[in-house]
Amino acid sequence: MTMLKDDDMITAAISRYQRRAGFSRVAPRAALIDMDGTLYDSMGNHADAWHRMMTELGVATTRDEFFLYEGMTGAATINLLFRRAFDRDATAGEVGELYHRKTVYFTELPAVNPMPGAAEMLDFLASEGVRRVLVTGSGQSSLIGRLAEDFPGAFNPGDMITARDVTRGKPHPEPYLKAMSLAGVEPWQAIVLENAPLGVEAGAASGAFTIGVTTGPVPRQALVEAGADLVFPSMTECAAALPRLFNAF
Repeated sequence: MTMLKDDDMITAAISRYQRRAGFSRVAPRAALIDMDGTLYDSMGNHADAWHRMMTELGVATTRDEFFLYEGMTGAATINLLFRRAFDRDATAGEVGELYHRKTVYFTELPAVNPMPGAAEMLDFLASEGVRRVLVTGSGQSSLIGRLAEDFPGAFNPGDMITARDVTRGKPHPEPYLKAMSLAGVEPWQAIVLENAPLGVEAGAASGAFTIGVTTGPVPRQALVEAGADLVFPSMTECAAALPRLFNAF
């Protein structure tokens, strides 16, 4: 793709966003950033852990379907599959026990690495004075606890919204609306970076300019249909394009 086409694509995306959200401008002061599949190449391990746990429970699933559930809270994922398999929600006790088991299985797998391009993306946002807020449907403390080590200085203490902070997870916009409130910004002053359809849907519904990145088996079109204003094929390419995007803003 030529530079001209890149710039034209960015300009068109901003115009579509303005029509969609009803704002006359975009001036990002905060970036609201997903964790799994965006900052960390972790979705494969999550899918393996969920699939193992549900298979042991006797619930028929495929490994790849869990990429589509990314962004939902653990309780919401469990209830989705319980309703499908057992025609009921899980009890609070079942949710706690099953999510703990899934977490154990996740930690038994090889450690995941930061997503290529994630550090460059965070560094560019810092250079622009953009506040970075983590917005994750996960309660996976083994990864959340690594953020300061893997991305030193990227997030101010407390600048995160996790599964524990919301009553309605993605695809509901509540996680991103809470992140905007935390950062003290309006939707036109925020961008969302996501890799999953449910997260993209939540970001778009919050009114923020929403960037999708295809870092797993979910196709680009699924992110477009979920409401992404721009979609990049990798976090590396997203990071490389951010200077042009901010210039266009």
